[in-house]
Order: sequence, then C-alpha cells, then structure tokens
Amino acid sequence: MAMIPSLFGNNNTTIFDPFSFNMFDPSTETSAAISNTRIDWKETPEAHIFKADVPGLKKEEVKVEVEEGKVLRISGERSVEKEDKNDTWHRTERSSGKFTRRFRLPENVKMDQIKATMENGVLCVVVPKGEKKREVKNIEICG
Repeated sequence: MAMIPSLFGNNNTTIFDPFSFNMFDPSTETSAAISNTRIDWKETPEAHIFKADVPGLKKEEVKVEVEEGKVLRISGERSVEKEDKNDTWHRTERSSGKFTRRFRLPENVKMDQIKATMENGVLCVVVPKGEKKREVKNIEICG
C-alpha cells in the first residue's frame, strides 16, 4: 500500500507509484465502467497477486493479457440487460460497458508462469517473481 496519499481520492494508488498507470499517462484506457472495477494488488515474497471484482461476468467475458512483455491488462465487458417495453424501471445503478485496467509490472517476474482463476465473481491473477536481473558491467580504467 502506498504511503503517499493520492491526489485524486483514496484509491491506494498515487501519481508517484512507478508501477501503476494514472490519468497523466496517455496510454491509459478509461471508460465509464472502469470506476466500478475494483482491483487489489499485493506483493508477497513469491508473487504479485491481483484480485479484481467482476461480479456477474463469466470467465469468457474477461481477458487477461500481457502487453509488450511488461504491462498486465485486465479487461472485459458487462452487457446491457435487455429491456422489455412493458417494464418500468425505477432505478438503474449497475454499470454496463467495457472496462480496462492496466498495471506496469516490475522486471523480476516470470511472464511464462502467470496464472488466472475466477471464482464467485473475483478474478485472481498470480504473477510469480523471478530472480532480479543483476547486470554487471566491467568498466575499463584508463590512464
């Protein structure tokens, strides 16, 4: 959890978080339903774990992708309920439409071992950690 408060609400991310996208990033996709798609991201010693609330969606309606080898993208679409002309709506609060959330992953993850499961309206994506790449570059001393 970020210790620096967010400038735009209490959503546990900040414009200073190097791994999340924000409104100043032109590559971030947004839509009306995105605000209702809540995602938790926690890091354990073994993995990064993302949990997304996607109630009412089937696993076929949700996509989990890795873009450019470094960005986790979770997207989907909630369909609009069919309307009957004889029905009278008193209130409509459930959102519909497309949603997309993107997260910049750290470099020490095993992209080929990412797993996703969905149970009781919660999508869980586990991104295992790998060894941190430590490049050693020898510098020749002149003179």
